[in-house]
This record gives sequence, C-alpha cells and structure tokens, in this order.
Amino acid sequence: MTVTRFAPSPTGYLHVGNLRTALFNWLIARQAGGTFILRLDDTDPERSKTEYADGIKEDLEWLGLTWDRVETQSSRLDRYEAAADALREKERFYECFETPVELDLKRKKQLNMGKPPVYDRAGLKLSEEEKAALRAERTGHWRFLLDQERIEWVDGILGNISIDAASVSDPVLIRGDGQVLYTLASVVDDTEMGITHVVRGSDHVTNTATQIQIIEALGGKVPSFAHHSLLTGPQGEALSKRLGTLALRDLREKGVEPMALLSLMARLGSSDPVEVRSSHQELIDGFDLNRFGAAPTKFDSEDLYPLTARFLHGLPFDAVSAQIAELGVPDALAESFWNVVRENITTRGDMAGWWDVLKNGAEPLVDPEDAEFVAQAFGLLPELPFDETTWSSWTASVKEATGRKGKGLFMPLRKALTGRQRGPEMADFLPLMQTLPRL
Repeated sequence: MTVTRFAPSPTGYLHVGNLRTALFNWLIARQAGGTFILRLDDTDPERSKTEYADGIKEDLEWLGLTWDRVETQSSRLDRYEAAADALREKERFYECFETPVELDLKRKKQLNMGKPPVYDRAGLKLSEEEKAALRAERTGHWRFLLDQERIEWVDGILGNISIDAASVSDPVLIRGDGQVLYTLASVVDDTEMGITHVVRGSDHVTNTATQIQIIEALGGKVPSFAHHSLLTGPQGEALSKRLGTLALRDLREKGVEPMALLSLMARLGSSDPVEVRSSHQELIDGFDLNRFGAAPTKFDSEDLYPLTARFLHGLPFDAVSAQIAELGVPDALAESFWNVVRENITTRGDMAGWWDVLKNGAEPLVDPEDAEFVAQAFGLLPELPFDETTWSSWTASVKEATGRKGKGLFMPLRKALTGRQRGPEMADFLPLMQTLPRL
C-alpha cells in the first residue's frame, strides 16, 4: 500500500510553501487509494504550541486535505531512544562535545584553508577518560557516523542523484539538551509507519542522503524520494521573507477559494497549464509528479484572485445560497441575484457590495459633462418596481429625447445606477433594484 505523510512542525501557521508539500503527498496517496498521515513534528517543547497544531488541522480541513490518521512525535520519544541505542550498538552513533562557538571556529578555519566545512570527527578520537572529563563540564551531542561513500537514488522529480558522503558532516541527531532532532525522528517514523513515498522541498536533498544511510543502518526500507522546487516571489526573490503574509489563514481571510489555491499549487512548476478544478477528484486525476521540474518556481498570490473568480463563476446557486441568505437577500430574489452577480465578483465577499447597491442605492458616478444628461434621463425613469423590459424601454426613450446613442448613452446610465463602470447586464440588474441611486 502507498503511504505518505505530511510532517509540519506546530511552531507556526501553514503557508503556501508548506501547502505544496502537503498537497503533493496527499495527491499521491489518494491516487493510489493509499494512506495519508498527518504527523506533527512537536519534539521541541518550547516552540511547539497547541494553537499551531489546531491551526494546521483547521487549514487542511478548509482545503479538504483530509488525513487518515494523526501522529505526534512527542508521543514517540521512546522509539527514538530505542533507535539511538540500536545505532550505538552498531557503532554508528558517537558523542561529541564541541560548543557552537567551537564548531563555528572550526568551520571558519577549514574555509580559510580552502577545505569544505565538514566536521572533523574529533569526537571519535576521544578516550573514555576524556569523554568523562568533558561530561563533567558540559553535555554532549550525538552524531551519526556516515559511511563515506556515494549515496545514490533516483529522485521522483530531480532524476538520478549522487552525493559523496565524505563531503557531508556526520549529522547531529540528538542535541546536548537531549532533544531529538528532525533527521532521527523522521527516519524512525518513516520506517515504523511504512512510509513508501516522501515528497518535500529541494532544500532537503542533502538531508535525504544522510537519512538513507540511517534508514539502512536501522534495517528499514528506503522510501521513494522526490524533491520539488522551492517557491520564489514573482520577481524571483526569496519567498521566505514574505511567508508571514502568505499564511493560509490570511489567504482564506482575503477570500481565496480553497479550490483556486489547490488548482494553482497542483500545477505550479509543472509543464501542465494551470486550470481551475471544480473538485478534489479532478485534482487527483490530473496530477503527475513526473511533469514537475527542478527550476525555482515563481509564486504570486495575485494569481489566486482570477482563479477564485473563475471558480465562483461556475458555482451553482445551491453552493452559495446560505451566504446569500445571510446577506438578507429575499428568498424570491436569491437565485436571480446570484445569476446576475456571479460573473462580476472576485471573492464571495464581493456579493455584499452588489446587494448593498440593490437594496440601499448606489453612490452614483456622474462625470461633469454627463450631469445634465443623467438628470434628464432620470426624469424619464419609470417608478419602481422595474422588470426585464425596463432597461430597453427606458434607454430607448432617453435616446429619443437626448439624441445620445451607443457608449455615450449606456455608460453614463450604468455608472449613475450602479456607481461602477462595469457590472452585470443592466436588463437583468434593474428588476432586482429595491431603491434608486442616492442622487
């Protein structure tokens, strides 16, 4: 069975970069009829917050990315300790005592000598007496001993990958304060939960190389890895500086539709065109990991609004009836109201503006050169209520009285009635008007 996972850290709210990883893993699992696990990386007790964990679930539920089960890494600390013991027994785990300052000095010295800043394995050279003396003054951290050979795999997006383990520092898996780090926890979880496919950002490529060796050292089966490109801003700038404004909850607050966001993220960076999908099943059916490339992918949140508009234009009345009722639109007018405004909104929130115009009257837009014309035209306007013939009969009488025609006739009247330069067909709009503009 195909088993994938999304493993966010509950130290903040989800943003578009997280979503890309979550969506790809969800789509792979759903395509194969497999299992999708939400796994909260909450091993950092100081930064992990319940409000963020709840927020992650809320965002995924808003998007319809349902999970089959939830796991928390904080409840599996005994499994990580057991794995650490197993690595010690295999002599693949060793204790080191350098402080961050000492490690930084080592790196700078290596760089100055033209050498790669790789850990020198000084911890391996310590005698038991030296270790005991160091433990008396500081806590040690634990590193995995890499086999210094090439680590190779066929990546689902990047193709053939080969990394020389000698060019990589032995990774720290347990910090001096005892906190289990991501690399060890992820390997143990992926192995014990039977994860078959891992899709994540390309910034994890080197980390994947070390994880492959750890998985093999623990006797696990290496999953299929794929590393998607990282998102940038619309001008190619680093997106990380803007992620605070690209939280999913902020996009939701701004009226972005879930399916618009998913439709964009399911195709962004691939060779396929972005198309608005109307259902999750369409997303699943149209997803192909092989269509994605390695180049950095530009993301512009403004692209979400035309997609949101297109999605809304295709919605049936039943999908918005509750929200229209909340606006106070009478039941008898509700479906007609939706049919009139649906192609003239970008987000659902825009419906309120149109209903305000219909119910309370618009603040008319009247250019100075049109003021006399509009006043004369409104003198010819029949009494409310209007019907489907009102617009054509009224404009015909205005044309006859003023001699105006075409855009010079219709545009000033639209602007005066609606307070806007663009909008619905006026013949359909007028029968819904509850009051005249506030002239």
